[in-house]
Amino acid sequence: MSTTRATGLLAPLFVPGDRPERFAKAAASGTDAIIIDLEDAVAPAAKAAARDNLASALPAGAAIVRINAAGTPWHDEDVACLARHPALGVMVPKAEDAGVVARLVERIGAGRTVVALVESALGVHHAVDIAATPGVIGLAFGPADYRNDIGCDDGTDAMLLARSTLVLASRVGGLAPPIDGPCFDFRDPALTKAEARHARGLGFGGKLCIHPAQVASVREAFQPTAAEAAWAEGIVNQMGPGGQDGLTELVLQE
Repeated sequence: MSTTRATGLLAPLFVPGDRPERFAKAAASGTDAIIIDLEDAVAPAAKAAARDNLASALPAGAAIVRINAAGTPWHDEDVACLARHPALGVMVPKAEDAGVVARLVERIGAGRTVVALVESALGVHHAVDIAATPGVIGLAFGPADYRNDIGCDDGTDAMLLARSTLVLASRVGGLAPPIDGPCFDFRDPALTKAEARHARGLGFGGKLCIHPAQVASVREAFQPTAAEAAWAEGIVNQMGPGGQDGLTELVLQE
């Protein structure tokens, strides 16, 4: 089994590429990385301006660019722009075909943060192959497009197979746990935290954010609970002089 690689992306935050005045605020939100969105958050008429902002308004710190999908009118120019910014990571939307992802990695050059965003039934079906693509450091889930693709509702049961498949594909591919899709009600921190807790319970390692207010809730949700911390502390205490015998005694008491 290959070793797991960490993405370091616990609460990455989307920011529209055509709103450069928001870049610095997003970077200061406590996020691990901002995701400058050239795709869904940007209208067709603003695509070129959003791309130009990568050169003129980038804040300090880690940044990832969600480009437009292969086959769209903006994809090739997005990729060409990335070639001029080798420090930028890339989020690959509508990831469905490992070969397409591999060709993109080859075009932008090795050594970048490349996250494959799985948003469809076909993407989930090919998740193991996508996770095994050289250069891909992690998977992420796009629940809105996935829901639209298969015609399901927003319930956790309807999304369970897709989410669990990405967790398993990431593990088989030696990647870090995947990143869950965002909570779309950014005004409800309790809901954001509850969704993040659910994702953590399934084996996800982080959750995408669409508003700076969500970052703290996601980070808190992925921290150990008081009960988990107490259990771990009990193990450490029992392991003291008793070593493995102390650990065995504690487990038998559970």
